[in-house]
Amino acid sequence: MTDDKDVLRDVWFGRIPTCFTLYQDEITEREAEPYYLLLPRISYLTLVTDKVKKHFQKVMRQEEVSEIWFEYEGTPLKWHYPIGLLFDLHASNTALPWSITVHFKNFPEKDLLHCHSKDVIEAHFMACIKEADALKHKSQVINEMQKKDHKQLWMGLQNDKFEQFWAINRKLMEYPPEDSGFRYIPFRIYQATTERPFIQKLFRPIASGGQLHTLGDLLKDVCPSAISLEDGEQKTQVMIHGIEPMLETPIQWLSEHMSYPDNFLHISIIPRPTD
Repeated sequence: MTDDKDVLRDVWFGRIPTCFTLYQDEITEREAEPYYLLLPRISYLTLVTDKVKKHFQKVMRQEEVSEIWFEYEGTPLKWHYPIGLLFDLHASNTALPWSITVHFKNFPEKDLLHCHSKDVIEAHFMACIKEADALKHKSQVINEMQKKDHKQLWMGLQNDKFEQFWAINRKLMEYPPEDSGFRYIPFRIYQATTERPFIQKLFRPIASGGQLHTLGDLLKDVCPSAISLEDGEQKTQVMIHGIEPMLETPIQWLSEHMSYPDNFLHISIIPRPTD
């Protein structure tokens, strides 16, 4: 892997200032003050919100407390999507801090998966890493790792330890020099304007002629509406980690440096602000 460590660090330490407020219909013993937190983009809501839960549970009647869930402007937030993806998809053109509503009742069964413990998040995270490695290396790298290596990946993410995580993850980002890149790029494309969860298909980083495929090539092939012009204007934004990468960027480089810890490139297609 080409080692642009500053980029890896910037991605890892990306934070979103967030204001959590309790839903107005929750029954409390006294008024619930908002709770402010810097959320790590690369993590998962249910992994980093213990403090939020404790803060609001202090004012709740215990019989009123069931499974916590979060919502933004009427949309339940999927805990199994990384935080940065949720923000890019639903809130990237709003003022900060990001305003999230906290619920303890009426869990939206149709919209959200249950998450009763951190073991559930770990299982989801490791399943994504294994799927990504199946695409990149036919599962050879992840299968050659020991159980303690898998655990180190998870603990690195859970404890927000960059060096601990990347000591292992860099092996998942390498490839034989004769290959010039991964077998396929692990990516998912999400569109703010559609009910479809995401688009995912096989896409090689290198064209048959040997030239590097770019982000633009990927979008042209998989989601052409994302880069098509309407009345001569681009109506959408393509977001990864809160930035709009140039369409000329090689998709192999993006996969190595801009993937989330689950080893997937999570790409959001959102309407471009009109103001």
